[in-house]
Amino acid sequence: MAIDADGLAAITGGGNMGGTLGERLGLEMLEASTERVVGRMPVEGNTQPYGLLHGGASCVLAETLGSVGSMIHAGEGRIAMGIEINATHHRSATQGHITGVATPVHLGRTLATWDIVVSDDQGRRVCTSRLTCALRDA
Repeated sequence: MAIDADGLAAITGGGNMGGTLGERLGLEMLEASTERVVGRMPVEGNTQPYGLLHGGASCVLAETLGSVGSMIHAGEGRIAMGIEINATHHRSATQGHITGVATPVHLGRTLATWDIVVSDDQGRRVCTSRLTCALRDA
């Protein structure tokens, strides 16, 4: 099930992640459905002291994408809460944007699990992550 721009805006606080950590990091949602969630964020401003993309920024992108997909799957009157995330950082990024693509591994009644691949502007894999969300009544 895909959602339209209004539905995405309702989930993400206006489409720009209003008032969230994602907003502070410049996260932009590009696509969202129960089959695939895509978003991106700039490397600039999200680096560690050596000028490399901070691993935590990749995790914020991954958790946000998986959480949005989980919220869409859960439906109205339910919420999704991340309960486990892991990430393998394959290479660094120093400029441009990173793009995350989340695809579901399991979409159940009480749990949703997502694989998230984060790539740089050249399409090289920067990070692979897996997120599990608990789904509960609001």
